[in-house]
Amino acid sequence: MAKISVDWDLCESNGICEAMAPDVFELDDEDLLQIEDPAVTDENRERVERAVAGCPRAAISIVEG
Repeated sequence: MAKISVDWDLCESNGICEAMAPDVFELDDEDLLQIEDPAVTDENRERVERAVAGCPRAAISIVEG
């Protein structure tokens, strides 16, 4: 199964991913990125792929397998 991977050294927690996939990504009360569920499913794949493509620091990726 595919899952979301975040390079925390690159992540700026700017919220672009949250805007594209709010069911997957969320900024907490301290404005730090949280992943609700790292699984990439048929239902969320398109939104996750948009979030990956839209990340200005290329901090998010999808790891297959």
